Amino acid sequence: MSWTAYLPMLWQGATVTMTITLAAIVCGAVLAFVFGILRVEGGPILSAVALCYTEVFRGTSLFVQLFWFYYALPLVGLSFDPITTGILVLAAHVGGYGAEIVRGALMSVSVQQLEAARALNFNRAQTLFRISLPQAIVEMMPAFGNLAIETLKLSSLVSLISIADLTFAAQSIRTITLDSASIYSITLVCYFAMSLVLMAAVRVIEHFVRRGDVFPRSAHS
Repeated sequence: MSWTAYLPMLWQGATVTMTITLAAIVCGAVLAFVFGILRVEGGPILSAVALCYTEVFRGTSLFVQLFWFYYALPLVGLSFDPITTGILVLAAHVGGYGAEIVRGALMSVSVQQLEAARALNFNRAQTLFRISLPQAIVEMMPAFGNLAIETLKLSSLVSLISIADLTFAAQSIRTITLDSASIYSITLVCYFAMSLVLMAAVRVIEHFVRRGDVFPRSAHS
């Protein structure tokens, strides 16, 4: 049987891959903003907690993290299904790297503007949400775009815990057909096509952010 008969299987795998990737990016972005803001505004204790989080997830192998969450956590009574595990691990990865992006962008806001906010009697929350974040988020977008693409590529690791994603489907079809060249070539094309879609989505979001549709210009003018 020709490998083309297995295209629906590849399509289903690609759907799983994109679902896991998008869920991980959204959850990871939330973690990135929370821990990135804590690094800057959280005070000594919360800042230290955020630092520990970012260093652990940036300093350890995603491969090992995936296996630890899937095989080690159940030993202490915490277990998740494979898809939830994949999303959680990828989200934590995005959050760890994204937190540093957020921290760096917030630190890039000029001291003069922060001093002006204090002179206007802005409290810390007002300064953060009306002065710092509206400017910092524009600077974050290119780095977050790269992180999103990296997350898509790293999502192939979830096949190691029996998730029927695109990589898992390709490996299964290759085992049946023994046609490595065709199967892995079409898999590469699928990943590239998904990357293009993801990049286009990021650029659309960046366009709206730069235009001020997310944070009105008046908020930091």
